[in-house]
Amino acid sequence: MTTAPWRDPALPAAVRVDDLLSRMTLQEKTAQLYGVWVGADTDGDGVAPLQREMTSEYDWDELITHGLGQLTRPFGTAPVDPALGAQALARAQRRIAAAGRFGIPALAHEECLAGFTTWRATAYPVPLAWGASFDPALVEEMGAAIGRDLRSVGVHQGLAPVLDVVRDPRWGRVEETIGEDPYLVGTVGTAYVRGLESAGIVSTLKHFAGYASSAGARNLAPARAGVREFADITLPPFEMALREGGARSVMAAYNDTDGVPASADPGLLTELLRERWGFTGTVVADYFGVGFLQTQHRVAGSEAEAAHAALAAGLDVELPTLRCYGTPLVEAVRAGEIPESLIDRAARRVLLQKCELGLLDEDWNPEPAERIDLDSASNRALARRLAEESVVLLDNPDGILPLAPDTRIAVVGPRAADALAMLGCYSFPSHVLTHHPEVPMGIGIPTVLDALRAELPDAKVTFAEGCGVDDPDTGGFEEAVARTAEADVCVAVLGDRAGLFGRGTSGEGCDVTDLRLPGVQADLLDSLVATGVPVVLVLLTGRPYALGRWDGRLGAVVQAFFPGEEGGPAVAGVLSGRVNPSGRLPVSVPRVPGGQPWTYLQPPLGLAGEVSNLDPTPLYPFGHGRSYTAFTWDSDSTGAEIGTDGSYDVSVTVRNTGERAGTEVVQLYLHDPVASVVRPDVRLIGYERLDLDPGEATRVTFRFHADLSSFTDRAGRRVVEPGALELRLAASSTDIRHTTHLTLTGPPRELGPDRHMRCEGRVSRA
Repeated sequence: MTTAPWRDPALPAAVRVDDLLSRMTLQEKTAQLYGVWVGADTDGDGVAPLQREMTSEYDWDELITHGLGQLTRPFGTAPVDPALGAQALARAQRRIAAAGRFGIPALAHEECLAGFTTWRATAYPVPLAWGASFDPALVEEMGAAIGRDLRSVGVHQGLAPVLDVVRDPRWGRVEETIGEDPYLVGTVGTAYVRGLESAGIVSTLKHFAGYASSAGARNLAPARAGVREFADITLPPFEMALREGGARSVMAAYNDTDGVPASADPGLLTELLRERWGFTGTVVADYFGVGFLQTQHRVAGSEAEAAHAALAAGLDVELPTLRCYGTPLVEAVRAGEIPESLIDRAARRVLLQKCELGLLDEDWNPEPAERIDLDSASNRALARRLAEESVVLLDNPDGILPLAPDTRIAVVGPRAADALAMLGCYSFPSHVLTHHPEVPMGIGIPTVLDALRAELPDAKVTFAEGCGVDDPDTGGFEEAVARTAEADVCVAVLGDRAGLFGRGTSGEGCDVTDLRLPGVQADLLDSLVATGVPVVLVLLTGRPYALGRWDGRLGAVVQAFFPGEEGGPAVAGVLSGRVNPSGRLPVSVPRVPGGQPWTYLQPPLGLAGEVSNLDPTPLYPFGHGRSYTAFTWDSDSTGAEIGTDGSYDVSVTVRNTGERAGTEVVQLYLHDPVASVVRPDVRLIGYERLDLDPGEATRVTFRFHADLSSFTDRAGRRVVEPGALELRLAASSTDIRHTTHLTLTGPPRELGPDRHMRCEGRVSRA
């Protein structure tokens, strides 16, 4: 085989793969279409839905004689030392290659939602915190660092980012998303893809598509989304990440939309993704997603029928382990029930990707390094920067923050002294280590309490837990109130515990009926406020919670969305004033628990009005965030007439009028007064972070293209319509600083996939 054309790296990949396919048996081709999850638990609690029921035993030695498509989570299944794990993976790959006729290794994949999900790897802030940073460049830098760590141990593919747009914050996986706006999700998610791909890692976009539109905010529920909502809110982040980020893989979602499961939808996985968007990479199943066509969706009567439906739709690889794409599929093809051409189509895509990764070359398996550090000083510094940028100061009405350096502080709450309070459900400690209580954390994670004591060494800091995260016991209230009464200020650190499938208050399968703080934390906060001592509320959560109950009663409110291993020092830095907060809300914060099961992207009938006594207006809107300095905005953009294919530059000059350096996030929103279909009242189309010293002024200019006003019309076409528009320069979705009026003239335009998707900002000195 060493002289065969498929082994020649000088030949085009397509030529090599076609030659290889012509030599392979049906079983050898099929073997490239599934992964194997070595060590997956079939007895206890799983890390994937219905893991016990969907995982079966197999003969490893017999299986690999035909080759193997993927290895599932060799590092993310159980605690393993990085260097030893890399050596074990290399040995496994050599064994796989030696067992088959062609010597082709498997492609190894891992989760990397908020860092490489493995023991002793850096735990970065969760994606919702990336959104709060409004800093794609920093997110791209993080993605590249994560990618380098994955490559250093022999991993090829990362199952991230999540590009679902939040539609109901009661959904447990909100922490995994970037926010409730498709433009923010698309731009930040695309930056992460670029970073991961720059390190040679195949980035996998998930969950394609509609997963976050789940009915009742329940995990894995049917999606409730109309045609235009799907086209204009759900799909754009995926399209941007493919076009601009270069993602090479897409994960089919669990949900069905209008009765059609994503894993069996050729309109989604073939007609849209490949034929319209031109995608040439691989489509992989969400874990057990192919089997779910039989067991959950019940659109297939057997494993072979499930395999047929998925392959016909365009799903190439069954993950995480063998079920439908193995013997049932081979027997159905041999019986003439499934065309072999479907196997060939999928295997060609898989092998092309392996060829790109060098896995068809003879020197595919370099020896791993003897020492591997997955939590380096540079990683931690990057995690700290992102954590600091993501902390949002929601309110500080009386200027109680920053805290005085020598004050008496009562730190209270179940999240203050727990390192896991910093981490989301896809961090290794929350995701896997809960099944291994005897294993140490593997990384240092300062708590808010420890970090605040280090940040303010002259302060007198006391602590009382008060209550648990979600248990009903109020026995600790008395001590918490006593410590608060003795202090000058109380810092109440409340929030979520990340977990899986009901084992947490946030995370996959941890959905909630309303947006009340978990457990008795709200009652604890009431008790603290009743002391009359100023209370600074610090929230460490995976979703927004309703805070209207305390509107006007708190000294300050600080929101951090699971800020990672350096989140404690980041939050403490904001409280002390070392860090001037610059985070902005990627999701609205509701006023009442059940009054806002939706997002800021509402049409007129979704806004407050006289037709209903229920007011959905959020307490803190999308894009909101305060600073310890002040800014003025000035714009001379007066508006114009442009064609429906034209562009316009809108500018604003921002000056720091305070006494310390700070960051302002300039946001550009579009308002369309009249359209042929109902449109959101406002939607984000551009943003820019401006770092300004005291007295410094900067001018930012956004180039608006008419394509950015496009939407899906009644016939399902993406169009730009003539008429009036408003460009709103704003500090949040409701804090409008300047409005520019435009008129689009000329005929309506139908757009294709080459449309302008981004409103770039140019920054210059004023």
